Amino acid sequence: MVVQEVMTEDPITAQSSTAIGTVLNTLFESDVRHLPIVDGDQLVGIVSDRDLRAFLAPSMLELEKPEDVRKRLAQPVSTVMNADVVSVTPETDLSAVIEMMIDQTVGAVPVVQPGTDELVGIVSYIDVLRAAQDLFEE
Repeated sequence: MVVQEVMTEDPITAQSSTAIGTVLNTLFESDVRHLPIVDGDQLVGIVSDRDLRAFLAPSMLELEKPEDVRKRLAQPVSTVMNADVVSVTPETDLSAVIEMMIDQTVGAVPVVQPGTDELVGIVSYIDVLRAAQDLFEE
């Protein structure tokens, strides 16, 4: 089985200049935990709900200073995203992706066109579990 068979095509994304507060809203409203970050259609990073919680935790302790919280939420997501993102292509074997997710302790891996950084999808642990479930039901 290859990534293309299980990935989510055309995932929800954010531009690297998008405000962190907007990204938080997007994650919440879309009910996703990982958001690829792009410049145009080129993958430049990824951010998770866990990354954002860690970034915002110090400011939440200072709720008596709401202006500080607003300033943090207005910063571009590029200040908190993981720019050293691991990606795969649609033809990557799913077992290799599972191994990568385990080794790197990540819950989602962006999928790019071969030879480029053009984002075409994302494969998450949920996609992998659905594929495994389908195999067991056969």
